Amino acid sequence: MELKNKVAVVTGVSRGIGKACVEALLTQGVRVSGWGLRKPEFTHPNFHFIHCNVKDPTAVESAFTETIEKFSAVHILINNAGLGYFGKIEEMPLEQWHEMFAVNVHGVYYCLRNVIPIMRKQKSGHIINISSIAGNTPVLEGSGYSATKAAVKAITHSIYREVRGDNIKVTAIYPGSTNTDFFNNFPNTMRAEDMIDAKDIANTIIYLLQTPDNFLPLDLEVRTQKAK
Repeated sequence: MELKNKVAVVTGVSRGIGKACVEALLTQGVRVSGWGLRKPEFTHPNFHFIHCNVKDPTAVESAFTETIEKFSAVHILINNAGLGYFGKIEEMPLEQWHEMFAVNVHGVYYCLRNVIPIMRKQKSGHIINISSIAGNTPVLEGSGYSATKAAVKAITHSIYREVRGDNIKVTAIYPGSTNTDFFNNFPNTMRAEDMIDAKDIANTIIYLLQTPDNFLPLDLEVRTQKAK
């Protein structure tokens, strides 16, 4: 895909991978509609922030409507918004379990159901779903988080078949430990400097978006080269 002047929706843009994706897309001349709970600390003429909690289907529909009113199209969707809580399954608060599924799974669904129809109409688009290595290899005391990220993988593998005939690509990325504030919710033994840089994830997404039309990168798992 030629990226200049394309329109991208990125969720969870306040920090981490989402913010890095916005910055990388803007350098490519992409017009970005950023959805999130907090506005990132930068401005750009091609960046439009919309306050949106993706676990709320009404908020997602409103954000999508505002995006179309602003840009008239959506060529790229990066489903990045997500969170994780960890602990023994019998000790996991119900609120945390439900929130993970509401954001990580239902939020992805709400975004897809709004964006896919316009991509079908355009006969073009690329959807990037941010999963996790936990979606491939469930982690200790991460049953809920791992289940949500496995669901993202399953959604990706199902819908790429649904939209392939409309020239829409779907890709899932499974990052390992990435240097973001994701780890604020639980202790991590890896040093921040040994983790993956969020900018490297964003630059990888730029590469995936620029692949030839007849080249579908369905799954990409990335890990840090540094061992614990």
